[in-house]
Amino acid sequence: MRKAICLLSGGIDSTTTLYVALHDRYDVHALTIDYGQLHAKEVSCAREIAKNLGIVHYVLPISLPWKGSALLDDQIPIPKGRDRSQMAESIPSTYVPVRNTIFLSLAMSWAEAEGADVVFFGANVQDYSGYPDCRPEYLAAFTRMIWLGTKAGREGGKLISIETPLVQLSKKAIIQLGQTLKVPFEKTWSCYQGLEMPCGECDSCRIRAHGFQEAGMEDPLMQHAVASVG
Repeated sequence: MRKAICLLSGGIDSTTTLYVALHDRYDVHALTIDYGQLHAKEVSCAREIAKNLGIVHYVLPISLPWKGSALLDDQIPIPKGRDRSQMAESIPSTYVPVRNTIFLSLAMSWAEAEGADVVFFGANVQDYSGYPDCRPEYLAAFTRMIWLGTKAGREGGKLISIETPLVQLSKKAIIQLGQTLKVPFEKTWSCYQGLEMPCGECDSCRIRAHGFQEAGMEDPLMQHAVASVG
């Protein structure tokens, strides 16, 4: 089987991407980065998802002491109550400086060490919150940089690719795909707030809710949360 590294945050996009890789019959290893995010519940969700699948999973702790993001500093407000047009106006305070470059570099390092063929990454440009490091042109440039800066690329050996199967899909289409692949959405986490229950108002919660609404489905996470409270 071909080997793959999949970045797994514990959210809908990364979890669906993981299930795509498994469906495509890759021997998948999952990598979760614990970078000090205030919404640390996503890390525990990633652990449970990987454990239930029985796949190799690393949770790699790193430190970003300079913070610079609402996801790392509780003194920086997290945007709430915005519609999609407002989300697209500017890069939000939840942007973590160079986060995806850091994550992809770590995934590529593991991939080269393991002799993997591909890194799967759940980037998406249709329903994104203005993040510049989710765009196809960024991913193409990053891939070229990796080919220039690795032993495999320098010696003309195995060139590791980045697969982004969701990059042009709407959240509705991602949820529909995930339903087909039997993704356990109730085990995923999207909320940016560091709480036990989704806030329902941050950009990520609103994008998630809109996706399920457009797909004509109820969010099983919310059903599960209500049942737990009851």
